[in-house]
Amino acid sequence: MRTLFSLVAPISLVLAACGSVPGDTATDTVTQGDTSTDPTATETATATDTSTSTAADPTEVPTTGAPTTDATTSTSATATDTGDTTTTDTGDPGVPTCGDPVHFASDKEPTQVVHVAPDGVDDPLSCGTLAAPCQTLGAAVALASPGTAIRLHPGTYAADEFIEELAGTEDAPIWIGGVPGEERPVISGGTEALHLSRVRHLVLHDLEVTGASGNGINVDDGGLFEDPEATRFVVFERVFIHDIGDGGNQDCLKLSGLNDFWILGSEFTGCSAGGSAIDHVGCHRGLILDNNFSDNGGNAIQTKGGSEDIEIRGNTMTDCGQRAVNMGGSTGFEFFRPPLLENAANAEARNIRVIANVIVGGEAPLAFVGCVDCLAANNTIVRPQHWLLRILQETVSNPAFEFEPVGNSRFINNVVVFDRNQISNHVNIGPDTAAETFTFASNLWFAADQADQSSPAGDLPVAETDPIVGVDPGLVDLDGDFHLTPGSPAVHSGMPLAELTGDRDHQCWADPPSRGAFELVE
Repeated sequence: MRTLFSLVAPISLVLAACGSVPGDTATDTVTQGDTSTDPTATETATATDTSTSTAADPTEVPTTGAPTTDATTSTSATATDTGDTTTTDTGDPGVPTCGDPVHFASDKEPTQVVHVAPDGVDDPLSCGTLAAPCQTLGAAVALASPGTAIRLHPGTYAADEFIEELAGTEDAPIWIGGVPGEERPVISGGTEALHLSRVRHLVLHDLEVTGASGNGINVDDGGLFEDPEATRFVVFERVFIHDIGDGGNQDCLKLSGLNDFWILGSEFTGCSAGGSAIDHVGCHRGLILDNNFSDNGGNAIQTKGGSEDIEIRGNTMTDCGQRAVNMGGSTGFEFFRPPLLENAANAEARNIRVIANVIVGGEAPLAFVGCVDCLAANNTIVRPQHWLLRILQETVSNPAFEFEPVGNSRFINNVVVFDRNQISNHVNIGPDTAAETFTFASNLWFAADQADQSSPAGDLPVAETDPIVGVDPGLVDLDGDFHLTPGSPAVHSGMPLAELTGDRDHQCWADPPSRGAFELVE
């Protein structure tokens, strides 16, 4: 897996929380290193579309068994920062040229370390040194202050750790993760591995989470829905979350009310059949980059409940259920962050950008569901099993609240390879949508089994500009290597977009860019 950043620093143990504590006098090198139906019918979604369990997700609209209306939207690439403008640290998830991430901890070094090991002892007056490690993460957190790196040595740790009000600073974050050069620690079993509430400037890295009956890792704002500062500036890097839930609506990574966040170089597999690998409820300003998702039941990524300005870029998603990326969704009104407005139009999601991902299999690779001003660009989509795209509206206006219909969204520069005999409609459009406000441009559509049946034109809500239809995209290998070959019609034939930074391999785009997730490097 690509190393996104490393931190190397000599540090001595200083545990301010417990005064003068015997510590390691030798310097410690701290390096965050690598680890490694009716096929012809247009279907409407129901409230149970991504949840098949009786276990309730408190952010979901209660299921009634009655079908709800379907809709999706996409948002434009420019977004309004809804965070508190009085704060002095912006935490903007930077997206430099060609796509390498920059965040608040990228150039920071820990100033102290607290060690944790399965055979340690939780003595608040003496634990935390390399010679006398703490046994639990909870004990280590009690000793942490800004600048602390909590290092979990290899082994298996108990789950159900609840951590709240843990705050680093912009200049001195807090790190929780494995020890550089050692195997990842494993948090196994329990209801959930970690629950983080009201945390700030925190880096969670090099951890393995498995076997939780509920969510794997749960991060929330502690119910402070109107406070954009409650939980802010969190990085997840090189985490491996797998085999989570009981088949119901549980998530590998559950995020509620999280603002300014980065999910980088991580892996999510075997997340619960009715849940998501990453589920967002009212989250804002995030970058999800360079991750792998596989064998997930509901979807890989869902952004709903007022989520806004989230970029999902350069990931690989294989067999990720009903909707690999669900832009929007269906959320109980009381769980929106920020709270719903009574005298203005609301939306499940805005400005969600899905760029340069590889999406293989699953029922539908992309669903615009109540999402406004969203973008799906330069993705390589291979052999979905039911639809190529869905446009749905599940949350509709009522006497109390107005909701914008899904619309003003774009589907541009994507390469879509499919088997015509495996899908029903090319595009599924539900009622109550503003599908006519979508833009389709410069996509390549290829039915590998019936090239003459490649055109989605009859199912698109508007005419497409500059499509390539029924022409083999010239990929290296349709069974696994989706890079372009030099003779591909996708090479340098796409539409330039301001939102394009780097391709799936972090290569710079040509001008004009190629279609699909990979630029041809010549």
